[in-house]
Amino acid sequence: MNSDDLLTAFVCLLGYLLGSIPFGLLLTRLAGLGDIRGFGSGNIGATNVLRTGRKGLAASTLLLDGLKGAAAVLIARALVYDQDIALLAGLAAVLGHLFPVWLNFKGGKGVATGLGVLIAAYWPIGLAACAIWLIVAATARLSSLAALGAFAAAPAAALILQDYGVVKLSFTIAVLVFVRHQGNIRRLLNGTEPRIGRGKTERA
Repeated sequence: MNSDDLLTAFVCLLGYLLGSIPFGLLLTRLAGLGDIRGFGSGNIGATNVLRTGRKGLAASTLLLDGLKGAAAVLIARALVYDQDIALLAGLAAVLGHLFPVWLNFKGGKGVATGLGVLIAAYWPIGLAACAIWLIVAATARLSSLAALGAFAAAPAAALILQDYGVVKLSFTIAVLVFVRHQGNIRRLLNGTEPRIGRGKTERA
């Protein structure tokens, strides 16, 4: 293994480790709320943190989960000067969030981290995905539907802008997000998906 391969492995490992930081779990514990995995949907992401009624904690979780994805891309780009490897590090961050080693590989759904990766990878695509998320969330009040719409649109936006590296990245993240939202998709189809701001006590 040459030095370039070692550097690639390093930035991907760093991306995974950054992505695996469970900010939702850490922030709620620091706030004295216990283990967020035992509340609501059991997820460690911002939507479930919002169900605690602590909007500030939810916003902080959203921001930090996005920043760790963006940081993985930006650090890798600064170290290797190679966009493809930077995108790979971003994907590693999403995988770290989904499958954190610290939590027995049971993590979040990758929405905020994935959006952070896309913003750092190619900001027009990332911002377009964020705009779609905000529009759908504001109108339908369904966080899962907003996420699915945002990540479904991202590969199409990348294709229009002819950034094929980001097409592959955004498509891969979209597949991961859709897989992690299987339960949400079932509830969306049968009309039982909880809306943003509505409490939920059972695990989902």
